[in-house]
Amino acid sequence: MSDRLLSVQVDQAMVLTISNPEMRNALGPNVYTAGVEALNAAETNPDVRAVIITGEGAHFCGGGNLNRLLENRQKDPVVQAESIAALHNWIDSIRTFPKPVIAAVEGAAAGAGLSLALACDFVVAADNAKFVMAYSSVGLSPDGGGSWALARALPRATAMKMLMAAQPMTTPDLRQLGVVSHAAAPGQALQTALNLAKDLCARAPNVLASIKELVNDAADQTLSAHLAAEQKHFVKNLHHPNGGEGIRSFMEKRTAHYK
Repeated sequence: MSDRLLSVQVDQAMVLTISNPEMRNALGPNVYTAGVEALNAAETNPDVRAVIITGEGAHFCGGGNLNRLLENRQKDPVVQAESIAALHNWIDSIRTFPKPVIAAVEGAAAGAGLSLALACDFVVAADNAKFVMAYSSVGLSPDGGGSWALARALPRATAMKMLMAAQPMTTPDLRQLGVVSHAAAPGQALQTALNLAKDLCARAPNVLASIKELVNDAADQTLSAHLAAEQKHFVKNLHHPNGGEGIRSFMEKRTAHYK
């Protein structure tokens, strides 16, 4: 079975499922391209307010296909460079997508599969899920932004333990360190992610987009620049119809209905 990405809408969430279970949902160019196309479609669809990325079967994603990598060694290096560029385009699309993106992880999230999960805004993981960056075990270095994300999320020694020593981490490990946002019983990661999406979809989408942009930019901005950005977003959101709805519903002690 070749790698593919399945898409289905559940309420206001688009669920994207990496479907290559015979290869532990190994990633490939077909998935990268489909992932970007799916996000482009979801961005312009007002009925989609959140996206969930998960894997078919027992595992989230085992990373790259080693057989394909061996084949690419016999080709011009530009072939592999273009493949990684496609992966990175998807990762960047997830990071800049203006709606919440949730990873629902069962089983293994390895290599680029872990990089994919780390690109999401939330990581929901089964209690028995395993996270590993095994690149150094096969003579390779990371891709997909995994080293970037881990360097920012973890103490340096812990990041090196995962990246250099390829030491697996569990859901409790990464939840304690703040990488996993929500834990779930085995087999319930997707349902837990859907519950989270339902909560997020009930909030003002323009506000969630502002929060994501502010958080994305925070690490590379001075405080004064970030304060100016917060001011711009606050004023914009106050004068958005959802700002009035949010304030009035709070004062009237009723549920807000955002558009």
